[in-house]
Amino acid sequence: MLKRRFTDYLKQWKATKKNECLLVRGARQIGKTFIIEDFAKNNYESFVEINFEQNPELKNAFDGELSVSEMIKRITVHIPSARFIPHKTLIFFDEIHACPQARTSLKFWALDNTFDVVCSGSLLGVNYKAVSSFPVGYERQVNMYSLDFEEFLWAVGLSQDFIDSLKTHFTDKIKIDESTHKKMMQYLREYMVVGGMPAVVNQFLATSNYGIVQQEQEKIVQAYLNDIAKYADSADRVKARNCFLSIPRQLTKENTKFQYSVVERNGTARKFGNALDWLRDAGIVSYCYNLSALQFPLLSYVKEDQFRIYMGDIGLLISMYGYEMKAALLEDVLAGPAKGGIFENLMADILHKKRRPLYFFKKDDSSVEIEFVLTSDAHPLPIEVKAKNGRTQSLNTVLAWEGIENGYKFGNCNVGVDGNKITMPFYLAMFL
Repeated sequence: MLKRRFTDYLKQWKATKKNECLLVRGARQIGKTFIIEDFAKNNYESFVEINFEQNPELKNAFDGELSVSEMIKRITVHIPSARFIPHKTLIFFDEIHACPQARTSLKFWALDNTFDVVCSGSLLGVNYKAVSSFPVGYERQVNMYSLDFEEFLWAVGLSQDFIDSLKTHFTDKIKIDESTHKKMMQYLREYMVVGGMPAVVNQFLATSNYGIVQQEQEKIVQAYLNDIAKYADSADRVKARNCFLSIPRQLTKENTKFQYSVVERNGTARKFGNALDWLRDAGIVSYCYNLSALQFPLLSYVKEDQFRIYMGDIGLLISMYGYEMKAALLEDVLAGPAKGGIFENLMADILHKKRRPLYFFKKDDSSVEIEFVLTSDAHPLPIEVKAKNGRTQSLNTVLAWEGIENGYKFGNCNVGVDGNKITMPFYLAMFL
């Protein structure tokens, strides 16, 4: 079984919750259902699971009065074996977006506080209009993602002690010995082509066959396309599909700012904006916004009409380029504009799964461009991503600006420090 850090979050919620249900958001097939089922098995005496897509007739249990006693009566009509043991039962509403009234009922489960309730949904963000009354104050929302790079390292057998030793190189800025560096870059390239979707990782662990990995990823990409066809508003279905399929082409351009003209000649935000938002709300992609200035707080300087789009899982992106892209990355022979965009998406994958908002900085009237900007001690922290060795002209420029204390360059390089510029290999970004 894959070790996931989200298990610790579930345990923390159980120990600290008070009159609240847990709502787990995230894209399809990232492991939400499996991890919640496993958590229930190990922490509760009884488990009641309702999947509203597999068993749509159970939506009827939430019609009418939403008192806990009445809902239990109606649930047991459909699930006679369900046991509701006070304070020892986890109720799991899976694919809750398919039953808006179940979402409304969370307030009453939370106020009663006799049973623990966890919900999950892959399309919560795109189905919010159907909910008649949100349980404000009675649900804790949390996003879950596919495996991050550290979880991938756990899966392939690296020990926590070894990973902790890598972290000391990050915090203390100590150079890594060459053999370890080469091995970690190999693991990083494997993560790029496999990604973090649990079904894909399990196939990789079981077979070591990249062809089977590609097939599994293609099935997931097709499932996303099927979701678009099934759930997106009729006016946005074709647009959302075309926006999704354009992402690999968007990232092969020197200017990786999302361009509607790549989706369709003369395409505009007015035409495609809602379709892009659908992909974001379904957890398939993440937005990275341009900043008008490198100033704290970053949110105050967001330019909402200028953004980049990155795939939520790096492995799915690589699969969309086709199988030959896997070979090029694994053999480290990839060149050209595509390489830069792919490594940017790698960094976005790492940062997004660390729950970091994504920002970049690019001035229209100059060549200064910083791929990602974080904050550290209430100061902007510029991060330059270099897919190939070369000068960091933009980073050198902004490091001389007032208010910028230091910055990072991540690339296929070792740890180093040059004034207030810190150089790191890509794989250490997991410790940012």
